[in-house]
Amino acid sequence: MISLRRSVDISTGSIRSSKMRSALTTLGIIIGVAAVIANVSLGASFNQFFNDEIGAVGSTFIVIYSQGVNVFFDKELDLIKNTPGVVGVSPINQQMAKVTYLSTSRQIDIQGVTGDYEEVANLKMDAGNFLEDKDQFVAVLGYEVAYEKFDKKISVKNPIEITFRREDGGVVTQKFIVKGIIQDPNTAFVQTGVESEVRVFIPVATMNQILGTDDYGGFFVKASSLDTVRETADEIDERLARNLGVPSRELENDDTKPYVMFDQLDALEQTNQVSTGLTSLLTSVALISLIVGSIGIMNIMLVTVTERTREIGLMKSLGYTRRDILTLFLIESTMLSLIGGICGTVLGISVAFIANYFLDLPNVFPVNQIITGFIVSILVGLAAGIYPANKAARMDPVEAFRHE
Repeated sequence: MISLRRSVDISTGSIRSSKMRSALTTLGIIIGVAAVIANVSLGASFNQFFNDEIGAVGSTFIVIYSQGVNVFFDKELDLIKNTPGVVGVSPINQQMAKVTYLSTSRQIDIQGVTGDYEEVANLKMDAGNFLEDKDQFVAVLGYEVAYEKFDKKISVKNPIEITFRREDGGVVTQKFIVKGIIQDPNTAFVQTGVESEVRVFIPVATMNQILGTDDYGGFFVKASSLDTVRETADEIDERLARNLGVPSRELENDDTKPYVMFDQLDALEQTNQVSTGLTSLLTSVALISLIVGSIGIMNIMLVTVTERTREIGLMKSLGYTRRDILTLFLIESTMLSLIGGICGTVLGISVAFIANYFLDLPNVFPVNQIITGFIVSILVGLAAGIYPANKAARMDPVEAFRHE
C-alpha cells in the first residue's frame, strides 16, 4: 500500500507539472470561498452596526405611546416606576410646533420630558447641560436642530421662540433659553421614532402648562438589562392594561389597548431580519460559485485521468492497487480545493476588511462560520474528485497500455 507522504508527493508533482491549469482550476474555489466568507463577515458587521445604532438611541429602552388623549396621567407614571425591572422612566408629550430663531422659522418636533430622559434615552451632551425637573422655560436642542436646521447655528444661552397650538384652537408663543445641545448619535440607517437629533426638548410640566393639559402622550422607560427588557415590557403591558380597564382575556389583543409599545429587542429583531435575509441571499449566490468551482475541479480531474491513462496502467502493472490509485487522485483534487480554500479565505477576509473600512462598519469576523466555509471548500474538492478517481482506479491495466 502506498504511503500518504508518497501520495502527496506524486499529487504535488502532478499539480506542478500543469501550473496554469491548476491555477485556473482553483480559481473557481477561490472566488466561491472568498464570496461566502466576505458575505458572512459583512452580514455580521452590519448586524453589529445596527445593534450599535439602536444602542445609541437608548439603552435597553421601552417606548409606550397613547393612541388618544387623557389616557396616561401621574397614576400610570407611578405604576411604571414601581414595576420590577424598571430603573428609569420619563413621561413624554410631543407636538410639531413652529420654532423661530432670529428671523428663521422651522416646523420641529417638540418633546416634553423630565430630567430622567437623559439617562433613559442614553443621551450625551455636545454643549451645556440637559434639563432638570426644576427648570421651566429652557430648552435642549438636538444636534441637527442646533447646527443644521436654521440659517445660523444655535448656541447655548441663545433664545428661541416656540409657537404651540392648544387643543381649543388657541396659539401660544413662548420664549425659551437654550440650555444644552445633544451630541449627534449617528443613527442614519436605523430609525426608531425617538431620534434625539431632530427634536427640541423642554420640561414636560412647562409644556403641559402651556397646552393647558395634565396628561402624557407616552413614556420612555429604561429596563435594568437587555436580558430583562422583554420581561419588563410584558409586566408593564399587563399592569397598564389592567389599570386602564382592559379585560384579562383581551391582554394579548393589541387592538383593544389604548396604547402601543415597542422595545429595544423589537428594533433589534427587525434589523437582524433584514441583515440576515440579505446575507442569506448573497451567501446563496456565493455558494453557486462554489458549486461551479467544484464542477471545474471534476472536469479537470477527468481530463487528467484521460491524459494519464498509460501512466495509470504502468502503476497498476508495478503493483499499485485500486485503492492506491483512488487515493492518489482524491488527494490531488483535495489539494487543489485546499489551495483554493486557503487563498479564498484570505481574499474573503481582505475584501470584508476593505468593505468595512469604506462603509465605516465595525470589523466582525465570525470565526466559526469562516472555518465552516473553509472546511466546505475541502469537502467540495473531495466530492468533486470521487468520480474521476474511481474511474481511474477501475481501469484495466491492459486497456490502459493500449490507450493512445
